Amino acid sequence: MDIVFDDSGVCSHCLNWDENLSRNYLPTDRQEQLANMVKSMKLHGKGRKYDAVIGLSGGIDSSYLAYIMVKKFNLRLLAVHVDGGWNSEVSVSNIEQLTKSLGIDLYTHVVNWGAMKRLQLAYLRSGVANQDVPQDHAFFVALYNYAAKNSIKYVLNGSNLATESVLPFSWGYRAMDSRNLKSIFKRHGEGNLKGYPTVGFIKYYIFFRMVKGMKVLKPLNLMEYNKDDAKKKLIDEIGYKDYGGKHHESRFTKWFQSYYLVQKFGFDKRKAHLSSMILSNTIKRNEALLQLEKPAYVQGEIDKDTMYIAKKLGITIDELKRCMEGKNGHFSEFASNDILYRLYFKYFKG
Repeated sequence: MDIVFDDSGVCSHCLNWDENLSRNYLPTDRQEQLANMVKSMKLHGKGRKYDAVIGLSGGIDSSYLAYIMVKKFNLRLLAVHVDGGWNSEVSVSNIEQLTKSLGIDLYTHVVNWGAMKRLQLAYLRSGVANQDVPQDHAFFVALYNYAAKNSIKYVLNGSNLATESVLPFSWGYRAMDSRNLKSIFKRHGEGNLKGYPTVGFIKYYIFFRMVKGMKVLKPLNLMEYNKDDAKKKLIDEIGYKDYGGKHHESRFTKWFQSYYLVQKFGFDKRKAHLSSMILSNTIKRNEALLQLEKPAYVQGEIDKDTMYIAKKLGITIDELKRCMEGKNGHFSEFASNDILYRLYFKYFKG
């Protein structure tokens, strides 16, 4: 069960925030922690070309993080963008504008579209909730491989508790479980995944983290982060263009989160993001409820994007609809490293 209420009617997500997560968000000594984090990156980067690497999707979180790290802390960043075939024109424009304005180098890794398409189709046919795994897995694998290849120790991540502290586990599954990914493809895919980057549990958590000593840092948790304010600053100072909802920089993610999940599973991710913002005091509850009264997706856009996705995947609208109307799948129906992940996070991540 993803949510329970205590005798006072307080939900488990709120209790988890109060008892666990809040201590990692805006701590009393956040300025000192942030300064020490920056100092460590600059010390390691001394004599090297870059202090850290950052993955850019064209979204607000990673874009604002890059902006702050360069403008305020003068970090020398290498930006890595992974093109999985679903970029919106706005996201591409935002990445180009941001890197040009900040004067940082950009490396773009283009995933083999044939392999990506075959994997995306396998996921749709499996009926599992997290249809973003093909994009997310490729993104992080390419980012980590490139960082390791260039001996960059620090990886900056735009994930943050201000907007992402609440997310029921049943609404998806870990994108980095390559065993689960390959199991889904073996059962529902066609052809092979040649050209698609994957990484196993050992390499991702042991080789990258322990052998290479790479560290993933989330500086947005150490500063006051208001997404609306961040967006306004990027628009005013960088020429950033608003692309709509959270993670809508990807055309597939927009369709998947705002239509597929809502229609097939009844999951409206806006509720999770807005709940996170309420807990972090960046939005009032009544404001969040007003936002939820608006449709996540207007019918005209749904039809247009559904046609686009079907055409790009090389299937008919009817086949795409059958995937949505078919049996809901669950990651546990396939082989996975879920036990390893649970043990790792229990004993090594607290």
